[in-house]
Amino acid sequence: MPHLDFTQPPFDVLSLAERQSIRKHTQIRYLAKDESLSVKESAYLYVVIKGQIEQLLNGEFVAAYLGSNHSDNPSNNDWFDSRRLPESLSKNSSPADDSNTEGVQTYQFRAAEDTLLLQVAGDAIDKISAQNHLVRQLLSDKLPERLKALQQRRRGKAIDSSHYNEQQEVQQIMLQPVIDVTLLPVHIVDAHASLYEAAAIMTKAGLKHVLVRPSDHAENTMSLPQRTGHLLGILTDTDICRAVSDQQNPATTPCQRYANFNLRTIRANDEIGDALLTMTRYRIHRLPVIDHDGNVVGVLGQSDMLAHISHHSQLISMQIEQAKDLSSLDTAVELIGRYIRAQHQNGVKIGNISRMVQTLNAQVFTKLWQLIVPDEVVVNSCLIVMGSEGRGEQIMRTDQDNALILRDGYSHPNLAQFADSFNNHLEKLGYPLCDGNIMMTNPMWRQPLKQFNAQIGLWFKNTDPMHGIYLAAILDGEYVCGDESLLTQVRQHLKIAHRQSDPMFVRQFARAALQFGDVNQWWQKFMPLLGGKSVAPDIDLKKAGIFPLVHGIRTLALENDILEVPSTKDRLKALVQAQAINQERADTLLEALEFFMAQRLSVALSTDDRQARQVDPTTLTALERDLLKECLAVVKSFKTQLRQHYQLEIS
Repeated sequence: MPHLDFTQPPFDVLSLAERQSIRKHTQIRYLAKDESLSVKESAYLYVVIKGQIEQLLNGEFVAAYLGSNHSDNPSNNDWFDSRRLPESLSKNSSPADDSNTEGVQTYQFRAAEDTLLLQVAGDAIDKISAQNHLVRQLLSDKLPERLKALQQRRRGKAIDSSHYNEQQEVQQIMLQPVIDVTLLPVHIVDAHASLYEAAAIMTKAGLKHVLVRPSDHAENTMSLPQRTGHLLGILTDTDICRAVSDQQNPATTPCQRYANFNLRTIRANDEIGDALLTMTRYRIHRLPVIDHDGNVVGVLGQSDMLAHISHHSQLISMQIEQAKDLSSLDTAVELIGRYIRAQHQNGVKIGNISRMVQTLNAQVFTKLWQLIVPDEVVVNSCLIVMGSEGRGEQIMRTDQDNALILRDGYSHPNLAQFADSFNNHLEKLGYPLCDGNIMMTNPMWRQPLKQFNAQIGLWFKNTDPMHGIYLAAILDGEYVCGDESLLTQVRQHLKIAHRQSDPMFVRQFARAALQFGDVNQWWQKFMPLLGGKSVAPDIDLKKAGIFPLVHGIRTLALENDILEVPSTKDRLKALVQAQAINQERADTLLEALEFFMAQRLSVALSTDDRQARQVDPTTLTALERDLLKECLAVVKSFKTQLRQHYQLEIS
């Protein structure tokens, strides 16, 4: 007789006594092909051992639940609570003048093939849930609660991210000894050795430096007394380049002529914070590390040290602020990528990660712009980012979306050159150019305020299909640097232009949220064929989930004159205040959006897919599949609300 697998959710959080209680209230249920659960059997939690169950609503396919015979992992069984009502979260959640009657309907469950189930009494589950908050979260009707349970699993333990103290984390890592960092190997050459010999050693070792021993020092020693660090010098690839530019012959020029013997060192047991302070104060990138006997045990490189501490945002911010050139910025951008990976692996909520990444990216854009243009351009313009970057929902580096608003009456002969340099440098840093050319290199996105506003007025006339795309971009605009009042004036004009537009404009604007088909078709295809392996189609996370939510909420915000904030989270807050939706629905929409974002990040971190849109359902755990189905159901319900609210007939 099959038994519940207490190593798998939702049963892996049960105590011994709770497991014994569950066993007493569990029995086998067999369904022949096309047989359905009766009304009396809708008071149970079911685990699909073998076979396949179809979930229906009024005869329409909703989702499929699979047994172990359809998975490479024999323990990855789907489960479902037959008591759960359709879209219970959406009651009274549509725009104020809409109604929703789906909440009174119930799901039907039918076997798509001969199926074996474990049937667990609902009242037994409820009794345990009342005492065990982890079970309560996993089986909650509330999507945010179940997503919270998944978040805790990814962390490995229940951590309240609101209590996360970044400053304490920084202080803790700053107190770690230098020896904890991966050190560069030691290679020492004699002062009289030629630059050619030193370069050969550097090339073979894959280093950009060698240590240089004075000629009066013992030939084979690697000793470096702690208080006489000047006895060793350092020669870098930059020094060799300087010698070549001085027209010196590398084969005959001794290292001592170009080596720096005013060498700073650090002891192995000194703190990382001391090393960072020394590098910052003296503007150096390498520190020889010595042990208590005065022996050189390695060289601490700045990039290796920053990589060690890269998951701390304050230190990345410091690196950006101190950047003097593109190569320095490149190091900081790489650290942002490592920060994202570390935070995601530590189970930090995706919304917290994305907002911090937005802040760090804005610092990168600001520093790059300041390195390129004179101060007068900065004070007479406003650099903005748009799209997911502007909303603070961008995590991995994807297409650029930026613009430059100029003060009326101000011009500079090199503005086009500055814009070209900015966008191309961002591309070199790993931010791809925008395929739609929504960048400041396009004169349409680099204009004085008055012309910018006039252009927005044309977009509201909706005479070109691209106008809706352009308008969506500027609605998501967020300040980066320069004169922020210019963006404020654009937002004020957006309100005026909207109020002066055709009353039917918002209705047409909303259509984009409905342009992609419902997700039911994907799940119908996600049914393994009997007698062999099937190739389940990937689900496009952007089309199926992210875009309909983002654009639908953007449209509701436009309708309600909520134009001061570009982020979906802030728009939802404002919509709740405007009583356009209720708080519970806003929370659910936001949690669904962040779930899709988190899945997209997981794909990006585990593959080479820069776009990271597609997810293969077969690679997900049973818990993740359950949440994916629920989030897709939220999207479907939201699209239905938009269709009803704006009286659209798109299917």
